[in-house]
Amino acid sequence: MTNMRYFLTMLALLAGMVAYGQQDARLAQQYFQNGEYEKAAVMYEKLFNINPDNDFYFDRYIDCLLATEAFSECEKIIKQQIRRNPSNVNLYVTYGKLYERQYREEEAAAQYQQAIANLSKDPFIITRLANAFVVLTKYDQAIETYERGAVLLKDQNIFAYNLGELYRRKGDIPRMVESYLNALDANADRIGTVQTIFQRYFLTEDYDELQRQLYTRLQKNENTPHFIELLTWVFVQRKDYKNALRQVRALDRRLRENGGRVYQLGEIAANDKDYETAIEAYEYVAQKGIESPFYLEARRESLRVKRTRLADGYNYTRPELLALEKEYETFLNEFGRSRITAGIILELAELEALYLNNLDKAIELLTELLAYPNVDKNIEASAKLSLADYYLIKGEIWESTLLYSQVDKAFKEDPMGHEARFRNARLSYFTGDFQWAQAQFDILKASTSKLISNDAIDMSVFIMDNLGLDTTARALQMFAEAELLVFQNRFAEAFRKLDSLLVLFPKHALDDDVLYLKGRIHYKKRDYAQAAVAFQKIVDDYATEIKADNALFELAQIYERHLEDIDKAKELYEKMFVEYSGSTFAVEARKRYRILRGDTIQ
Repeated sequence: MTNMRYFLTMLALLAGMVAYGQQDARLAQQYFQNGEYEKAAVMYEKLFNINPDNDFYFDRYIDCLLATEAFSECEKIIKQQIRRNPSNVNLYVTYGKLYERQYREEEAAAQYQQAIANLSKDPFIITRLANAFVVLTKYDQAIETYERGAVLLKDQNIFAYNLGELYRRKGDIPRMVESYLNALDANADRIGTVQTIFQRYFLTEDYDELQRQLYTRLQKNENTPHFIELLTWVFVQRKDYKNALRQVRALDRRLRENGGRVYQLGEIAANDKDYETAIEAYEYVAQKGIESPFYLEARRESLRVKRTRLADGYNYTRPELLALEKEYETFLNEFGRSRITAGIILELAELEALYLNNLDKAIELLTELLAYPNVDKNIEASAKLSLADYYLIKGEIWESTLLYSQVDKAFKEDPMGHEARFRNARLSYFTGDFQWAQAQFDILKASTSKLISNDAIDMSVFIMDNLGLDTTARALQMFAEAELLVFQNRFAEAFRKLDSLLVLFPKHALDDDVLYLKGRIHYKKRDYAQAAVAFQKIVDDYATEIKADNALFELAQIYERHLEDIDKAKELYEKMFVEYSGSTFAVEARKRYRILRGDTIQ
């Protein structure tokens, strides 16, 4: 019983001492944070004397002595600690810091060298010393520490990653790159981390150095996958997808992979509109045959990119369209027509309707698609919207509005539903039911889709402005009928309708809209010179009207893409973002201007 009482008493005393020590530590910390270094020094001295092996209390005590310039006392304490623990090389760094505070640079340097000279073969001690130098921003000494540590441990790459960070801090890009490449030799799994570092800190010209060093290493040993992968990444950063493809194909063959790496590069190139490289990548994967898990997707994406290339290039020929149509048919003959290939059928229908002017075949394809069981709901809705458009082109108004309404009902609060409602409202506008159309456009102003919202606002304002101009809506009715004719690709009839409008309603507020629509017709007919004339007249004669910024942006794109006058395009883009800074096209105009000027755009 007596022993138990003694034990409990000692335990209570020990707990009290711990609590007292914690209280002293908190008080010391408070003094230190408040800049009351003399008071903090007294507290940390007490704590250090109780805990002579506690590095934190020692370092804080030294910091307090340095802050109060108690240099003699500070040196005395440091010497005592070195005598107690001569193997603690960080103490020499502390000693050097003391000398530096007294402007005794040579003596400080000697202490730093002594710390490095006394290093032992312990990675932890080596790293700890290097970090002590880093805290003092003494990167050269930290580098020397790691280099000596590598010699002691007989492993030249053991600290390569740490050295890369130090050379980065010094701004020595060649040595930084060299060190990180050495680190990859030691551990190839770090490639993602190294790429992130390069991406975060590299300037454009620094990739030249990385590429140069990678070439040098690959010339010595071409069978180093991590360097081939990194070189591929460099090409991707520079948007040089052609050379990137060359590397990933070589890597795919060397490692006998399934084409996944090449397929991923194809996706990147396609997203960045390098269609030729994307197609080449997908076709390489497709050549591997059905054994590749990426075979079906590669075939599918190859078709999509070819279609996008034609649509974006605005420079296709009928034989090219027919060749693409044949590829779609070959794909469907191989994989069948079902819910699995519904997306491809949807694309083929678009090709038939909008490019090959074969509306009947497009309608047939989509009608069959909608009969397939278990088709993805979004593809089904897209098919209905396209089918409705094609019926509208053929003049079958009732079929169109029925399909639009079905999608609107099925996707009530979804952007797909908003798109259906917009097209239905546009159909009502085409047919002269302006008040109902405007009511729908007003609702769609709040759409989560910015594109639908902006288009709805434009249509609502356009109807409201032109309905209030005359006692009748005849001028607006004629214009809407002309727009429907354009939608139906009946361009000659649309021109006649617009010319009649100008005769019947001279100097009408719709004059600039008529001119703009004529420009759009010329553009759809690929008569770019005439389209440019129409848009230029709007810019010159209707600069304050609502269609002026649209016309200016269209004009700039024509000069850039089709008339191949880059200087003129730059001039127009600059005019766009300077004189029409509030336009929705201003941001894109500034971006196009910078690209044409040769700026690097992230």
